[in-house]
Amino acid sequence: MTHKTVRIGALTRVEGEGALVVHARDGRIAGLELRIYEPPRFFEAMLRGRGHTEPPDITARVCGICPVAYQMSACQAIEAACGAEVTGPLRDLRLLLYYGEWIESHALHVYLLHAPDFLGYDSGVAMAADHRDLVERGLELKKAGNELVTAIGGRPIHPVNVRVGGFYRAPSRRELAPAAERLRRARDHALATVAWVAGFDFPDVEHDYRFLALRHPSEYAILSGAVGTGDGRAEPAGFAVADWSDHVIEEQVPHSTALHARLDGETGYLTGPLARYALNSARLSPLAREAAAAAGLGPVCRNPYRAIVVRAVEIVHACDEALRLIDGYAEPERPCVPVEPRPGVGHGASEAPRGTLYHRYRLDDGGLVAEADIVPPTAQNQARIEADLRDLLGPRLTLPEDELAALCEKAIRNHDPCISCSAHFLDLRVDHG
Repeated sequence: MTHKTVRIGALTRVEGEGALVVHARDGRIAGLELRIYEPPRFFEAMLRGRGHTEPPDITARVCGICPVAYQMSACQAIEAACGAEVTGPLRDLRLLLYYGEWIESHALHVYLLHAPDFLGYDSGVAMAADHRDLVERGLELKKAGNELVTAIGGRPIHPVNVRVGGFYRAPSRRELAPAAERLRRARDHALATVAWVAGFDFPDVEHDYRFLALRHPSEYAILSGAVGTGDGRAEPAGFAVADWSDHVIEEQVPHSTALHARLDGETGYLTGPLARYALNSARLSPLAREAAAAAGLGPVCRNPYRAIVVRAVEIVHACDEALRLIDGYAEPERPCVPVEPRPGVGHGASEAPRGTLYHRYRLDDGGLVAEADIVPPTAQNQARIEADLRDLLGPRLTLPEDELAALCEKAIRNHDPCISCSAHFLDLRVDHG
């Protein structure tokens, strides 16, 4: 009887801290655990008793990479509970802010976290020694996203201008002009990025994923929409965001401080770029669709390694649509709509760069948060990542352990997990006798 154990004590080039342990016995995988060991962060508990205006600013601190996603899902859930709706130029501003975050996050992942895997470098810094021009292009893309978020949100990380009902202050057209100028250059860089990453050497792998992503009747859904599910071969099924808890059930597993999620009773569904693209590729901007076709992407992509190409296409879409919104921007008469608190339950979901992010809040008679529930994308993907790893390692267990470890890390980085975001739960029970 032969035994082999592969231990990766700390996953590199992902957001947050996690580990992987694989046990093999007689040439078969006997156990595989993607371990998220960061301490629970208790954000849902911290929100209890807070005023209805506070969740956007508090939950933004869950993540330094995608705070806008948390602000948007929180705002929409609170507004739904209070019977308010943000439309017109204020909704456009929210979408514009979100595009800025997408550009920031995707550029970071593509250039500094993921591309080194395909070019044989241990880090973005090592890659820069030989490919300084490429890394500088990635940084310039990220700077364009930073500038857009700053113009609307007040600063590039953890924006301070977002509030329930809209914004504290709406920017003028003149204030958006510098961001637009940089976005025009960024759009060219984004197109070059698609062509660059499409030329990488991708393993010939496809998985029969079950996808989950928002769907909007006229947009490549980012800010809002209903929840779509499907395999990309047939018209997606779906349900309203308010019915989320009837379809997505979270459960605790022994080896993780993040929950696993089941969709309609099944584990292992996928959310994120591949899911968005599979369910919504026809709604990309014309320029982004052209870039996707030139990169060899069909209407659906099931190869997890080519997720880097889909992310690059989404950068093109974000730059292109952001410029369209800025060109048509009309300063709103007021920066926000009134949102009066009332007792009730509200649901909100938006597309963080890594996948669908769901929030639910119950407000009490005094307008305070009585219950909060946050379901981040990485926790939803955790079981699917483990399934990908099983498929990858099954026929390769005879490889040396260092090669197996490198393969595993690459496969995990395909999904760009934000481990800190997902470490938010602990089933804590205190027996007082």
